[in-house]
Amino acid sequence: MTGTPRPGLRLRIDPALRYLLRSRHRSGEVTVPMDGTSTLGHVVQSLGIPLTEVGELRADGAPVPPGHVPAPGEVPEEGRRAAPAGPVVDVLPVRRPQPPPVTPLRFLLDVHLGGLARRLRLLGLDTAYYTDRTDEALLQQANAERRVLLTQDRGLLRRRALWAGAHVRGAGTGEQLTDVLTRFAPPLAPWTRCPACNGELAPVRKEEIAHLLRPGTRRSYDTFLRCGGCARVYWRGAHHGSLEATVAAARELLAGRRPPPGPKRPPR
Repeated sequence: MTGTPRPGLRLRIDPALRYLLRSRHRSGEVTVPMDGTSTLGHVVQSLGIPLTEVGELRADGAPVPPGHVPAPGEVPEEGRRAAPAGPVVDVLPVRRPQPPPVTPLRFLLDVHLGGLARRLRLLGLDTAYYTDRTDEALLQQANAERRVLLTQDRGLLRRRALWAGAHVRGAGTGEQLTDVLTRFAPPLAPWTRCPACNGELAPVRKEEIAHLLRPGTRRSYDTFLRCGGCARVYWRGAHHGSLEATVAAARELLAGRRPPPGPKRPPR
């Protein structure tokens, strides 16, 4: 005797999320068996999409939470071989800009995003970054300090213990910065944080730090900032023009005067 086929759950994945799927599933619709116990959140994450990237789930057009357990549809007539109809679930991305989960917005970046960390600090965003943190340490710090964990590690984002996180798109620092800015639209405060340690910068009199400067710097510059954390000293040096360009581009992007780069395939 042939058993009753399991109903199939049809998931229509928004194009903005398809890059997170395995290549065989990137057509936009995925059918998986329904077991009557798995939540939609579990099903979506099992396909490779962290719930941090999902803005809304809709079952047959109605919004449902990630904890929703889909129910099978109509049971087929006896002897019928076709699987009963299951619900159709639309998986939609987080809307941009995304409302900040905490104010003021604070970030924590994993070890692979050092360049992005320096750019975010340049823009005055509170950005914690270390080169020696384990995944468990990152989770603990993100939760304890209410920081949004930015990473390209989807497994880390799928951890239940994580309170807030985001998958960073882009292979290069410029693309990654654009992705974070367009997602969170944070208020900028350039030149207020140390790019090296994230400490707060404050003006310092030239006389107080003159002994730390090279003779050429003492002759050429009069305005300085010093980090309250690591005591590094900053001034408008030879690279200031390129840094100003980064700040100006970020401001234009957030003001809507500069469109983001065209879509590129993010790293898998």
